[in-house]
Amino acid sequence: MQFLETVIGVIAAMLTSLSYIPQVKKVWAGQSTEDLSSRMLIALTSGLVLWVVYGAVKADWIIIAANVVGASLTGYVLYHKLHERQRPGRASMKHG
Repeated sequence: MQFLETVIGVIAAMLTSLSYIPQVKKVWAGQSTEDLSSRMLIALTSGLVLWVVYGAVKADWIIIAANVVGASLTGYVLYHKLHERQRPGRASMKHG
């Protein structure tokens, strides 16, 4: 039964951790993050970091690994979102 639990955990970790790759690809390609919510990205990244802490407390490598990957991906998008907001003329480009 332990093996099955591990397999389920690994599959769940892979699916949830990698689900944000489309947004990362979009940012990597230089596309705008305007359609992404800053609040959602902050909440999601913060929650994933807390899951890493929880996984460390529980000594559960699956929780730690999955959420390090997820937090890294969402953190990357969040970083670009916040920096994109600070660039002058960015909003006017979409209308021009």
